[in-house]
Amino acid sequence: MTNSKTNPEVDAFLNKAQQWKAEYEALRKIVLDCDLTEEFKWMHPCYTLENKNIVLIHGFKEYCALLFHKGSLLKDSHGILIQQTENVQSARQIRFSNAEEIIEMEAVLKDYIQQAIEVEKAGLEVVFKKNTDYIIPEELQTKFDEFPHLKTAFDALTPGRQRAYILYFSKAKQSKTRESRVEKYMQHILDGKGLND
Repeated sequence: MTNSKTNPEVDAFLNKAQQWKAEYEALRKIVLDCDLTEEFKWMHPCYTLENKNIVLIHGFKEYCALLFHKGSLLKDSHGILIQQTENVQSARQIRFSNAEEIIEMEAVLKDYIQQAIEVEKAGLEVVFKKNTDYIIPEELQTKFDEFPHLKTAFDALTPGRQRAYILYFSKAKQSKTRESRVEKYMQHILDGKGLND
């Protein structure tokens, strides 16, 4: 592809791609037709409008996808937007398993991309759940009561880190497991680290 809007880092990404190469190239062509700026972020082709992320191309073992950063704000008239997990609040994917699918859906994909551009131009924002909307597991609250400095350290973490801990601790079905997880990560929290730091 000899398009002046292409990014050399994306060219290199595509040249190295072993899986989904034809699909990535088909998606790239469609997205570039929508007058977005091609960038390379988070190790993937990312398309922006005035430095605002609109859509990202990425692949997994079973599928490749277009990820709309504010996909929850799009009108999904074709019922094709997928929420990756129940905890993803904003982004939505359209998944593909072959290049033919992408080519057949070109007009629909351009419509969704155009919608995403309009959402950004209108300045619309996703209203995220606040961490106060998540229930603090009893086992974590008990440790906060025992060690007030743990609560202080937890409150100093970024909202995303707080949410990750709350979700991770809450996922355990048994109280004993929740308590064990809290104890395991107490020092991490005190050190100002996130779950995966």
